[in-house]
Amino acid sequence: MKKAPKFPYVIVRCTRAGVHAGELVSRKGQEVELRNARRLWYWSGAASLSELAVYGSKSPATCKFAALVKRHEVLDACEIVYTQPAGEKMIREQPEWRA
Repeated sequence: MKKAPKFPYVIVRCTRAGVHAGELVSRKGQEVELRNARRLWYWSGAASLSELAVYGSKSPATCKFAALVKRHEVLDACEIVYTQPAGEKMIREQPEWRA
């Protein structure tokens, strides 16, 4: 039986589209395709995206992470940060922030 591919969980900073987290499907230049992705609208309790990717937030109640989307393409990625298990877990488990 063929094993399903494992997509790394990443945080993507864009020049104009903000910050997104999700499973990295592909990258071609600045174009990045994510699946099971969320927009990271606001975070606190982490000094940088690097810290958020490694440890998660120390203040998850104040973070604003938007709805999960099945597929998301960003066209202006300028940074991709690969998460560690603690960072991925925190982002995935954060309650959805809605207006």
